[in-house]
Amino acid sequence: MQENYLAKWLNDELTEAELAKFKKSDAYQTYEKIKDSASNFEAPEFDMDKAWSSIEPIKTGEDTKVFILSPFKKFLRVAAVIAVLLAGSFFYLSTLSESFTTDYAENKSISLPDTSEVILNAESELAFSKNEWNTNRNVDLKGEAFFKVAKGQKFTVATDQGLVTVLGTQFNVETRKDYFEVTCFEGLVSVTINGKETQLPAGNSLLMLNGKSTMLKAAVNGKPSWLSNESSFRSIPLNYVLDELQRQYDIKITTKNINTSQLFSGSFSNENLELALKSISVPLQIKFNLDGNKVLFYDEKAP
Repeated sequence: MQENYLAKWLNDELTEAELAKFKKSDAYQTYEKIKDSASNFEAPEFDMDKAWSSIEPIKTGEDTKVFILSPFKKFLRVAAVIAVLLAGSFFYLSTLSESFTTDYAENKSISLPDTSEVILNAESELAFSKNEWNTNRNVDLKGEAFFKVAKGQKFTVATDQGLVTVLGTQFNVETRKDYFEVTCFEGLVSVTINGKETQLPAGNSLLMLNGKSTMLKAAVNGKPSWLSNESSFRSIPLNYVLDELQRQYDIKITTKNINTSQLFSGSFSNENLELALKSISVPLQIKFNLDGNKVLFYDEKAP
């Protein structure tokens, strides 16, 4: 975005091509909100005739001094810019957010403002509004995280696939493409998907896989296996298992002559790649080849 786009946009001076380019920029939505806030500001009433008469030079024997007035339009533009800056500062401070991310093969512990604890699994993202936390305990999650929520007002985890609401409890949420699972280890969790609410007491899990939901059992007062450096699965299509293996080891996986929709039940280590590869290949009776950070799973019996 060119540096003068903002000023030209405020004055409605952008060409159609410049406006189209500006709307595609990352900053456009923020500037649009700032402009909406600034539109509520009103310039003070101004009587041009009265102002002019007050500065009209008094007739004296000396030469008349000439005062050059800047056009009133420029005055309004300056006032508008000041209003935009003030509104922008207020908007920024009121929506200040905290954001945390993890890469492949990385976990991260986060302490929230109310002392609630969150542990992010690999390739995940968590965000929340720090300034609004006292009145709105809400976090946005992409990926997987384990929550140990301090007792208090309602606590909500918002994902692209559903909402998870609690007061104070321990639970795990995983949201990936076509995969959504919530497991309650302590207390009571409310899960809302497409407007339908499901109550999960401790020791229960709700799995939504490709639009189909399944209720599963979990350990009461337990914790997800990945906190113990192990990834576990129960009748999960192989392609999701391999995706998780990629996340935990930052490797590139390909397959040949293998049905990746076949179900897998078992676990693999998140600390020993060779052992993890065997934990998947042996039960499925397939082979693997490890070359640097690339892994090929294949069926040597296939034609």
